[in-house]
Amino acid sequence: MDKLSLPVCDLKTKQSAGKTVIFDIIRRKYVALTPEEWVRQHFIHYLINHLGYPKGLLTVEQGLRYNALRKRTDIVVYSRQGRPLLVVECKAPVYPLRPAMMEQAMMYNKTIGADYLLITNGIDHSCLRIDRQAGRVVYLDAIPGYEQLATK
Repeated sequence: MDKLSLPVCDLKTKQSAGKTVIFDIIRRKYVALTPEEWVRQHFIHYLINHLGYPKGLLTVEQGLRYNALRKRTDIVVYSRQGRPLLVVECKAPVYPLRPAMMEQAMMYNKTIGADYLLITNGIDHSCLRIDRQAGRVVYLDAIPGYEQLATK
């Protein structure tokens, strides 16, 4: 798999039915190892182990409806009160980040209502905060830690 700009972490992989699978610590099961899943699992570990995000407040591949479409969010982070704080959209490392990717996260967020959105391909990351009072978005220089998210 591709080298990412995220810290190295201990990911469990194995062969199953002739395919490589990776253990998802949030869903507590092995899932197919794709380039996007490689990024998602590294990013989950980064959020938990380096930015202080509580493991129990993350969901992965959560279903949602947008208009008549059924979609899935890559990662959603919640407050301790159950309020969505952050939507993370993961892409494979071969795809450079593009505005359309953030637009996809924004589209999902119309249903979710988080204050922060982030897109990553495991190499580059783009994070923004939605300032609802001012009616604008603010791009951030760094990915906020959990406590910073939860106090906004």
